[in-house]
Amino acid sequence: MRRAPQYRPTLVDPHREYLRKRRAEDPAVPVQQLLRQIRERGYTGSQNLLYRYITQGRVEDDRPALSPRRLARLLLTRPDTLKPDQHELLDKTTSACPEMSSLAALVRAFAQLLIPAADNADRLQEWIGAAEEVNLPHVHSFIRGLRLDQDAVRIALTSEYHNGGTEGVNTKTKLIKRQMYGRAGFHLLRHRILLG
Repeated sequence: MRRAPQYRPTLVDPHREYLRKRRAEDPAVPVQQLLRQIRERGYTGSQNLLYRYITQGRVEDDRPALSPRRLARLLLTRPDTLKPDQHELLDKTTSACPEMSSLAALVRAFAQLLIPAADNADRLQEWIGAAEEVNLPHVHSFIRGLRLDQDAVRIALTSEYHNGGTEGVNTKTKLIKRQMYGRAGFHLLRHRILLG
């Protein structure tokens, strides 16, 4: 968790409890209606200030702030390696809305596919079917990417062999090339690669 940002006092602060109560009663209440109501209560600020106050989450600022990067890390970490407080935070966050619950279930199911097994090709098709039923645009984009290179994905999920060694040599060669850029020719590059 990251610390909630500290804001300077604004003209909206005295009406925060009223705004919180109104948004709890009706989360989709229009900003213009809230503006009209708090102006009757003595608010002298602008609509823009009220809008920024609401969109920054300052009405509900007693909730703990969780960055998207931190949440992604919690979702992508193996559940058995999470600490109890991280488990609790992840459970609270994923149970907050049905979309988060669906996303967490899809991420966990796909993580199980990453352990190579012969039946992973069939399980991948089942996972894609389940993911298409959920209304999550970024997951649909991920599925389109999987379908573009379906044969490679199938082999990666079912085969025990990988090209990690080849990719490592490639990366090392590119590093040596960048280090030598503008300083030497092909023959020295070749010798450094062969001797390195």
